[in-house]
Amino acid sequence: MSRGQKDIFLPEPATVLDVQAVTKLEKFFRFKLDGLGLDSMPGQFMEISVPGIGECPISISSSPTRTEDGVFEMVVRNTGNVTGALHRLSPGDRIGARGPYGKPFPVDDAMKGKDVFFICGGIGLVPVRSAIHYVLDHREDYGEVIILLGSRTPEDRMFIDELYEWKVRKDVRFRETVDVADPTWGGDVGVITTLMPHVDIDPGNLVTVVCGPPLMYKFVLLELENLEMPDDNIFLSLERHMKCGVGKCGRCQIGGLYACQDGPVFRYSDIVNVPEAI
Repeated sequence: MSRGQKDIFLPEPATVLDVQAVTKLEKFFRFKLDGLGLDSMPGQFMEISVPGIGECPISISSSPTRTEDGVFEMVVRNTGNVTGALHRLSPGDRIGARGPYGKPFPVDDAMKGKDVFFICGGIGLVPVRSAIHYVLDHREDYGEVIILLGSRTPEDRMFIDELYEWKVRKDVRFRETVDVADPTWGGDVGVITTLMPHVDIDPGNLVTVVCGPPLMYKFVLLELENLEMPDDNIFLSLERHMKCGVGKCGRCQIGGLYACQDGPVFRYSDIVNVPEAI
């Protein structure tokens, strides 16, 4: 490696600015890099490391339109050693971060000038939130904005204040459902696909973004087919067991594609014939 060339495997130091519990399993984090700013776009991810524990890829949940230079937000689900260590951190603690990596949502390309249809299931809202914020902060560049959200239970809902803001906006069509209700819930009950037949759309002028649990994709794609959505206008964010984040280890390979570099955002027409993808 020549002098001055950045080591793609070397994390930059960052500070925890804020930590908040959002559900029983998830915590919200705000980090700030020590060095230069973060040149990220909605849909990308970072490799986050805890000294002495390890590192893991985590989606960026913040839009560059709403954060200060070098600041980024994430939601971390406690599922292993690294995420468990992150959950034990407090403001002022230090981590390592490298990235951003991956292909973002096409907010400045395919989505611009179009109606935008966001379909989010559970923690799939986390990366899509960045794109929703970006679109709403450049509202004049897009047509209709439709957001469907499905959660397992009312207790699993995240960013509740933001959900209310989207619901009351006159320039957004927002609707959500839960799989299992409780006495506090007065909204729709059922899987997210039960909302889709009630959405009035123009398939020829629409770009759809889908992110959620793997099982959700199959049924959402069937409903989009029923709505006559062209495959070229559907974008999926696919999570795989990524490791290095830079296409070297091959752990996230999908057919001949790498989720960390060719994704995590894929155009559906590019992967519709790749059996491993969905």
